[in-house]
Amino acid sequence: MTARDDVLARVRSALHTATPRPLVAPDQPASRSPETVSGTSDATRGGATSGLVDLFEERVADYRAVVVRCTEAEVADAVRHGLADSGTVVVPDGFPDDLLGLPTGARRVTDDGLDAHALDAVDAVVTLATVGIAETGTIILDHGTGQGRRALSLVPDRHVCVVRADQVVADVPEAVTLLDRSGAATRPMTWISGPSATSDIELDRVEGVHGPRTLHVVIVV
Repeated sequence: MTARDDVLARVRSALHTATPRPLVAPDQPASRSPETVSGTSDATRGGATSGLVDLFEERVADYRAVVVRCTEAEVADAVRHGLADSGTVVVPDGFPDDLLGLPTGARRVTDDGLDAHALDAVDAVVTLATVGIAETGTIILDHGTGQGRRALSLVPDRHVCVVRADQVVADVPEAVTLLDRSGAATRPMTWISGPSATSDIELDRVEGVHGPRTLHVVIVV
């Protein structure tokens, strides 16, 4: 056995024995300074404060993503709006039917092992999320229920992602701690900060090269 085979065997063993546990955003630590993330001292809840959600919304928008905030009853309409003009939409297993709104005439696509060419022919994907990070405007998918495999959030040109307000945490260390405690950190994850974009040495920005050109985030409050 080569060193490469040994490393891959250990990774496969770790992934096989990992047991996913549901994520619950922790209360804000009492020692956290109100200045650490602006606006975090004005309210409390089981996870994010309203200030955290405000900051998360602002930072996601800074990355040129489309952000909408709605109630649970309004999610399906918000998703439908985010998927506007999409003729085909891949929907991962476990995505709640009551949150799914498809545009008129759009066809729901089931991921039964779609290859890259088939995924590239799909207009959009809709997923849930695992964690949102207020300070960086980042969305994390651990590809559990309702999120699908990694390729689903990387190949279609439009990604509509539903994030609950109580999934929003303050910063990267808090997100990493949360993921580690839940066991999600043992699985492959996707961290998304805005639509896919790159730029050359002259800073000419090009979007959609390595992932979706359009990111539409629905925050459920």
